[in-house]
Amino acid sequence: MPNLSHLWQRFLLASSLLVGLVIGAGATIFGYSNLETVDVNFSVLHLHGVPLWTVAIVPLTVVVVAGTLYHWSNSLHHFTEHMRHRHRVHELEAEVASLRAHMDQVLEMPDQSALSQPARKAAALPEADADVETTRKNSRPKRATLAVAAEPVEPAAVKTNGGPESLPSEPTPEA
Repeated sequence: MPNLSHLWQRFLLASSLLVGLVIGAGATIFGYSNLETVDVNFSVLHLHGVPLWTVAIVPLTVVVVAGTLYHWSNSLHHFTEHMRHRHRVHELEAEVASLRAHMDQVLEMPDQSALSQPARKAAALPEADADVETTRKNSRPKRATLAVAAEPVEPAAVKTNGGPESLPSEPTPEA
């Protein structure tokens, strides 16, 4: 389904065609209705025996042709500016990508393209290690948490019946 902008553009093109046909029909009727000849004087320019219809139609035609040529040249200018800006945007995007790669190299960060690709060694790892590896890849902030959680953890104090008690992990030599 065409969008509203596309429909509006079609409407304007159809309207301009109809207006052009009406103007052409009017100019033709005017030309056949006014066959008399006139003298045209403009400063030092003197024309004798010019048909009356040319006095009205020729200036109108010259203005329409000049306006069309101006519009085409203006459209060509905008198109070339658009293409120049598009080319410049591609250049800047390439420069940003190279700067990011350089910044990652300087900061010793992993390559961004390597993170988006699946790891080749993941299939060789045991199932539990593969889950840890997948979790580590998907979220960077959890790396430190996973490294700490891999070490044995002492049982913490558990609160039961309103008081803190510690779980016995090893026998304590008290007396």
